[in-house]
Amino acid sequence: MSYTADRKPAGPGGARSRLPTRVRWHVMAALFALSFVTIVDRVSISAAKNDMAAELGIADMTFGAVFGAFALGYAIFMVPSGWLADRWGPRRFLALIVALWSLFTLQTGLVSAVGVLIAVRFLFGAAEAGAYPAAARAIYGWLPARERGLALGLLNTGSRLGAAIGLALMSASIASLGWRASFFLLAVAGFLWAAWWLVWFRDDPRAKRGVSPAELELIGGADKARPLGKREGNWRELVSPQSGLILAQYFASNFTFFICFSWLLPFLRSHYGLAAREAGLYASVPLYCGALATWTSGLAVDALYRRGRPDLSRRLPAMAGFALAALTLAAASQATTAAAFIGCFALTTFGVDFTLSPSWSVCSDTGGRQTGTLSAAMNTLGSIGSFASSVAFPWLLGLTGGASAYFFLAAALDVAAVFAWWRIRPAGSGGT
Repeated sequence: MSYTADRKPAGPGGARSRLPTRVRWHVMAALFALSFVTIVDRVSISAAKNDMAAELGIADMTFGAVFGAFALGYAIFMVPSGWLADRWGPRRFLALIVALWSLFTLQTGLVSAVGVLIAVRFLFGAAEAGAYPAAARAIYGWLPARERGLALGLLNTGSRLGAAIGLALMSASIASLGWRASFFLLAVAGFLWAAWWLVWFRDDPRAKRGVSPAELELIGGADKARPLGKREGNWRELVSPQSGLILAQYFASNFTFFICFSWLLPFLRSHYGLAAREAGLYASVPLYCGALATWTSGLAVDALYRRGRPDLSRRLPAMAGFALAALTLAAASQATTAAAFIGCFALTTFGVDFTLSPSWSVCSDTGGRQTGTLSAAMNTLGSIGSFASSVAFPWLLGLTGGASAYFFLAAALDVAAVFAWWRIRPAGSGGT
């Protein structure tokens, strides 16, 4: 059945309808905004930590449990959320989970006891777990394979900019309005996005007004946007050596990157003797490099695809990114000044984030209508890599007296990821 079979052909005066409209990129803009808001909501508690701890009497060790509660909920509910996104469709599923985590953001601003705060942050993590798998599922249904690299790159650009800008925005809001009111404002933004998405978005491009027949033809695949039925979907298709390699390389990526969210700033202050403001400026540089990398890698993936190299379009950018990360991590371990270290580590971040677009693209290629499930499994391994990074850095620092051991371990993982990508063969990368 043709993807445009249920649409009337353009009449003599409908030349414009024969040109592809760009509604799919409006969908992408909405998902970029979602990615930005997701990360701002996630990092906001870091900006509010000191004020919350002072008012609620929370010690640093106990606040570690608050941070950990989010990570636990996020990891536990990742794969179930991806599975539900495949079956319910991203329209209903994203509207539901954004509304839920906005409710828990609102509750964060209302808490008066640490036990309640830990429970709320666990539920917040559980609700946020499905955001990126469901967004990847929406991109699979709305964009052709030759444009997914840029789309998935932009999705990750939103997260990097959200991290870089979110802390500053939240800090300013807390200084002006207080931490409770700041969480209320974040919740309102989330509720508005969820309501708008439910009204505006459609899982199937054929059901969306304003999409021209030419754009539908470009998107392709009459069946791919349809959510999975109760008897559809096969876990065995996703459990394979190829899928294992996809998951393993994402562990390496997150192990290398997560220091940006955890130990980078305190390391700069303690190792190089920087003041808080100066260390904060240095620590933001890798995040902006990451944002640039996610965008440019998406362009590279799509450019190679359009040149008739669909398989290489996924593998080459990922291998190049991990190779760059491994080389610059080794150089960073030998840096004697903060500027030299950040220069090297910014290139490291650029390298590992250059692998994100091919990673999420290959999940769409391999997962198809189970993209949500496979990308959720990949993201779960990434979360485990992030946790391992946050634990390994201080442990190796205490064991060896320096950070070089951590950087060489991360470099070794990145080299292993290069070889993983050498063996990955994206399934269906030549299709729509």
